[in-house]
Amino acid sequence: MHIRRADQVKGQPVEMEGAQNVKMRLLLGRADGAPTFAMRHFEVAPGGHTPRHQHPYEHGIQVLKGSGTVEVDGATHVLQPGDCLFIEPDSLHQFRADRGESLQFICIVPTTFDCGKPTPGS
Repeated sequence: MHIRRADQVKGQPVEMEGAQNVKMRLLLGRADGAPTFAMRHFEVAPGGHTPRHQHPYEHGIQVLKGSGTVEVDGATHVLQPGDCLFIEPDSLHQFRADRGESLQFICIVPTTFDCGKPTPGS
C-alpha cells in the first residue's frame, strides 16, 4: 500500500506543444507498483490550458478546486468542484482555466499506453 499527500509531490510543468501554464504531479503510477493506471493531479493557472489533443485511451477526471471549461469534440462544458468526467478514447479535448481562477483536477489514465510518465498533458 502507498499513501502519499498530493501537496508533497513536486509539480512538473507540462511541456507539450499547446500547453500553457499547466503543472502535473504524478501521484501514483508504475513506480508505486500500479501496473494498470496512473493517477495524476493537474493545476492549470488562470488563463492557462492543456493542449487540445486526443489519444487512444480514456480519462477519469474529478475537479477538485477552481472552475474552468473543458472542450470535448467541439462542445464546451463549464467545470466546478465535484464534477466527474469520463473522456472517451480518441475524443479531442482541452481543459481551460478561463473563469479567473486556477483549475485543479485529478486525472486517472491507463498505463498500457505509457501515460504514467510525468510529461504528457491530460
